Amino acid sequence: MNNWIIIIDERRAGGMLDAARRLGGQVLAAVVGPRALAEDMAKLGFDRVLCFETAEGVPAEAYAAQVADAAKAAEPRLVLASDAPISRTLLGAAAVKLNAALIGTVRALAVNGERIVVSRSAAEGKVLEDVEVQGPLAVIFDGEDIEVSSAQPAPVELIPVGEPGAMLRLVETSESGAESAGMLTAARVVGVGMGLRFREDLKLIEELADAMHAEIACTLPVCDDMRWFPAHRVVGSSHNQIAPDLYIAVGISGQPQHTSGIRDAKVVVAVNNDPEAGIFKKCDYGILGDLYKVVPALVSAFKNIG
Repeated sequence: MNNWIIIIDERRAGGMLDAARRLGGQVLAAVVGPRALAEDMAKLGFDRVLCFETAEGVPAEAYAAQVADAAKAAEPRLVLASDAPISRTLLGAAAVKLNAALIGTVRALAVNGERIVVSRSAAEGKVLEDVEVQGPLAVIFDGEDIEVSSAQPAPVELIPVGEPGAMLRLVETSESGAESAGMLTAARVVGVGMGLRFREDLKLIEELADAMHAEIACTLPVCDDMRWFPAHRVVGSSHNQIAPDLYIAVGISGQPQHTSGIRDAKVVVAVNNDPEAGIFKKCDYGILGDLYKVVPALVSAFKNIG
């Protein structure tokens, strides 16, 4: 019995490994990318690491057929991938070859006899439903990431890949809107929610972002209902998912639609005056208080540390 995890970057690799371990059997990482990424994955605790090393200027999607053929030869019971667009493409190709059921937004996995039990989110994360699957299964993982490591790195096996030819090659890379790209790659982000009373109070958020050298994000209601920000600033399941080193949520209640977009943030700090706010269950540090008092104090603190 073996389980495959398709890897194109480090995103949620630990969470996927932990989820697959719960099914028993060997867990193999199929890395589509540089050798260095495969070596990093080898340190996490996979039983085996296969490396489909990509050629310069060739997108990872160009190797979808070769990855699918390798999966077909190995006949894994389960294939997982993150929700990144490239991962979904590779997963789809493998699912077709394996004639596997394909399920998205999966939070957790378990076994019930010969069947795999999949817990997936629905209704924008407000509902979890369990689905039993018999036979091969392909899964788009949407669960939490965790830190894992192994004292004994797994060996990296280079898989010979054929030249994908001119069918798919990278021609040009350009930013589609500098503002959106900045938020997606920023090390620090400040998120604003409906706890802010008036539009002019956005100056508080701007001062905090300036002091932190951070980008500004918002929840969906702040964009759609209040019209304070354009759509490219929305963080959540329906828009952008971000992974900054630090995310400060100001006046955000913590609806699943929003928190699903910040699950990959390394540190989440929440500022809210409601002790029952859901964001406090999703943060690393919570500040219970009036944002109109807390934010100026944070601005002063960040200015002092530079």
